[in-house]
Amino acid sequence: MAAFSSHAIKTIPSFSFQKSVTTKPASLFLTPSNIKPSSPFVSSNHSLAKSLKLNSTLPHSSFTSVPKKSFTCRSQTQPVDSDKVQELSVYEINERDRGSPVYLRLSNKSVNSLGDLVPFSNKLYTGDLQKRIGITSGICILIQNKAEKKGDRYEAIFSFYFGDYGHIAVQGPYLTYEDSYLAVTGGSGIFEGVKGQVKLHQIVYPFKILYTFYLKGIKDLPQELLVKTVEPIPSVEASPAAKALEPNATIAGFTD
Repeated sequence: MAAFSSHAIKTIPSFSFQKSVTTKPASLFLTPSNIKPSSPFVSSNHSLAKSLKLNSTLPHSSFTSVPKKSFTCRSQTQPVDSDKVQELSVYEINERDRGSPVYLRLSNKSVNSLGDLVPFSNKLYTGDLQKRIGITSGICILIQNKAEKKGDRYEAIFSFYFGDYGHIAVQGPYLTYEDSYLAVTGGSGIFEGVKGQVKLHQIVYPFKILYTFYLKGIKDLPQELLVKTVEPIPSVEASPAAKALEPNATIAGFTD
């Protein structure tokens, strides 16, 4: 309001307040009929004056007479059963052709010690080992060497890439000597909004691992991924067709 008043003061035209003047046009007199009770000044700015007039003369009933309508916002996507758990198994196999893993001995000690890093990336196959899915990609931070168990405990942060389907991100304990469970922290594509956990089963460290996901918060998984899992024994191998990346042995847009 202060801004309007200031502008009005600067643009107010000259007026002559007289009781009777015969030499001036009648339109220049300031008479009661010319005065707007809601605006103490008259502005030469036509649009501003029109706006002030509109705001000051709009009847109160205009606000109260507008009919009230209720509305609901419905999701356009299919409903998701947030409590439903879907099981998905995949094999991670190190075929020794990706230069993985790399051991970065940052501790500068002769034995595996706290702070050592192990970046890695291996191939990913469906549970029946008939199709190439993509890759794993991540890093492990050594937390403790377990000499009595002939292994190590790592904190791992990594992802599973499923081609055009998207990816799943996980974090948690990576044990080289026994099974462990990691938290599913998120995903993309069909895995957007996913939560749950994944069981890491070491078959032959660090070359063969079976992961079993227990996923919640997403739509039903495609049947292409829900296959019968091959028994996790040391001799498991991907099918020759999957290794050769034949068209019928890969998922769409598989990650390499």
